[in-house]
Amino acid sequence: MTSPSAQTLVPEDDRAFAWFRTLGPRGRRAFVGAFGGWGLDSYDFQILPLALAAMTAALGLTTGQAGLLATVTLVVSAVGGAVAGVLADRIGRTRMLVITVATYAFFTVLCGFAPNYETLLVFRALQGFGFGGEWATGAILVAEYARSPHRGQVLGWIQSAWAVGWGLAVIAYTVVFSLVSEDLAWRVLFWTGAMPALLILYLRRSVTDAPVATERRRGTTAGSFSAIFRGRLASTTFFAALLATGVQGGYYTLATWLPTYLKNERELTVVGTGGYMAFLISGAFAGYLTGGYLTDRLGRKRTFTLFAALSGVLLLAYTQIPTGANTLVLVLGFPLGFSASAIFSGFGAFLAELYPTQLRGTGQGFTYNFGRAMGAFFPAAVGFLAASVGLGGAMTFGAAAYAIAVLALLGLPETRGRELT
Repeated sequence: MTSPSAQTLVPEDDRAFAWFRTLGPRGRRAFVGAFGGWGLDSYDFQILPLALAAMTAALGLTTGQAGLLATVTLVVSAVGGAVAGVLADRIGRTRMLVITVATYAFFTVLCGFAPNYETLLVFRALQGFGFGGEWATGAILVAEYARSPHRGQVLGWIQSAWAVGWGLAVIAYTVVFSLVSEDLAWRVLFWTGAMPALLILYLRRSVTDAPVATERRRGTTAGSFSAIFRGRLASTTFFAALLATGVQGGYYTLATWLPTYLKNERELTVVGTGGYMAFLISGAFAGYLTGGYLTDRLGRKRTFTLFAALSGVLLLAYTQIPTGANTLVLVLGFPLGFSASAIFSGFGAFLAELYPTQLRGTGQGFTYNFGRAMGAFFPAAVGFLAASVGLGGAMTFGAAAYAIAVLALLGLPETRGRELT
């Protein structure tokens, strides 16, 4: 039976930003914590591709070695993300979020002190443990507070924090590299990765898990890798991991190599590269928000298919623009950033809806981060291919990843409207 007071709230839920109001006070605090964690996670990750050209020159690296830095980060992040998912089911979402943020901040700073390539590779790998765990933990935390009709929009806004962190990293890159010599500037950029430590204070004081997660942990044995490979969940896990592989393989090809592509092949200055990246990032921010809206309106699977097709076509077009047509590169950056980012908006809601509460962290953590590990081989492959076909030609390899994503959707159900109980 519905009470009169509940009935009066229905019209409110259809207004702008209803998705935020319906989270409630605790849910809104969780949203702020997860948004900050994902944005700063993005900041710490994007430091590497932005500093890659200067690091390559300073340490005398080949393109293959440079690409391996990104690949190792992503592969190890897959392990960290999978482990974090299990622990989020066992010890709580908020507690695990604090651990992941502290981990990626600490090792990002240490990267700035690395005396050689081998040490840098180790520090970057260890940074990946925290980097991989943050998204799965934060997304589940907020998804369990969100109401079904708005869950796509809520998680789309969380995803938009990636563009905010990316934008902050580009600003820091432009300022630092304009004021400091390149030999030192890449180190300074890594040292700025200490900022997430401030977020930990907020998480510890203000954020708590949703009641549904707390009650479920008390009543059952939570967090089991074997359970997500049994029965009907086995097929779900396989295809969800394949979907994550395709989407992230395409995205990380773009994110890892785009700054170097703009600087070396398009011959842009530091300030010019920052300007072109700003156009791409603006598209990314708009894409995250639009993707979240569409995933609630069109459904999860249709939205994934739409933006996978657009991303593949635009990546091919962007990297094949003739030399001298840099204005077209600038203009095309917005739709490329839009589509490559909008596809991520559905992940938080979709993966959360595919798994029961006691296995939500485990399932989401494993599938998303398995995809990250497999997708990580795309940037490395591009780095090695670039030696023979050029960086622009090699980056087209990333477009094939989006075809994998579309195929994976054939094995997954539509989950729009599913309640998290």
